[in-house]
Amino acid sequence: MRNLIVAILALAGGALAQDQTVRAYVSLDREHSSKILARFERETGIRVDAQYDTEATKTIGMVRRLITEKSKPQCDVYWNNELATMVKLKESGVLQAYRSPMATDIPAAFKDADGFWTAFAARARVLIVNTDLVGPDEMPTSMWDLCDAKWKGKICMARPETGTTAAHASALYTLDEAKADEYFDKLIANDCVWLTGNAHCMREVAAGRFAFGWTDTDDFNVALIQRKPVAMVYPDAAADAIGVMFIPNSLGLIKGAPHAEAGKKLIDWLLRAETEAMLAKAATAQIPVRPGVPVPDNVQRFDQIGKAMPLDWSRVGKEYDKWVDHVRAKREGAEETSPTLMIIVGAVVLAVIAVVVLLRRATGEPT
Repeated sequence: MRNLIVAILALAGGALAQDQTVRAYVSLDREHSSKILARFERETGIRVDAQYDTEATKTIGMVRRLITEKSKPQCDVYWNNELATMVKLKESGVLQAYRSPMATDIPAAFKDADGFWTAFAARARVLIVNTDLVGPDEMPTSMWDLCDAKWKGKICMARPETGTTAAHASALYTLDEAKADEYFDKLIANDCVWLTGNAHCMREVAAGRFAFGWTDTDDFNVALIQRKPVAMVYPDAAADAIGVMFIPNSLGLIKGAPHAEAGKKLIDWLLRAETEAMLAKAATAQIPVRPGVPVPDNVQRFDQIGKAMPLDWSRVGKEYDKWVDHVRAKREGAEETSPTLMIIVGAVVLAVIAVVVLLRRATGEPT
């Protein structure tokens, strides 16, 4: 009997320990999200087993992992740094519906109608400009300024196949396919340099290797804190333009989550207005989706920035794979036929021929 009681207590203790642990996959940059999760641990006593992705495979790596694990979930909560791939996960049957009581004051535009995800704390897609290379009268105001021949080879963008850049590309195509094709064709023709991520773009522009390029507001704020010679432009914010793209974080509860109750507690805690305020005040400089959350001077609210890009996030997510593959093929096809590449290939061929001729001469073979 004593052994039976010990066994029952051990099982109960194990279950209690499980309830005090939550596994989260996190796509928001670790330097920002880990501090928030550490505070959750301190305030709730629930341990967070956080798995972070990398800059090079931002978001899409986690999404593929979640889809692969669908039949045997290993994760409870996905903290996505954008929204398009969260829609993709809903469509793939990876998420389960959960309407957090802490999200009642979040505007409806930032909540899935079926309750499968909730968005919060947004960033904007912006241009980061090196003020040592670009004068006040040369400042870009539109995404089309990256296509100006004046800046040929002096502009950069993260590869539009992962993270917020992929969501950005998909959004442009859902708004106007022909215009999006024109835009990426002109970027390619203007020798846009494709880097590994938004932070990489920020660093390269801040270092003066490029005049300007695309990044997100959180990465720009890092350069600002470091006192780099940079300025930020919200492109196409005028009423008659396409609008500024705002990309919120999003949270989803995984279907079949091993620690679903702890997962719900994490979602509830992250969706508090206090968390949005923390993210606004932190180096990540997130824009609260709630209108009443206090923000520091370096963070502007939606209505202070200008026109927002009108997006159907459901469509952006559903068409995400199609447009990401389309842009990848366009970009890689251009690289294969670029004059620079052809010159390199030609030089290699000539070098090989020269080596063969020299070897044959050295061995007395006819050339």
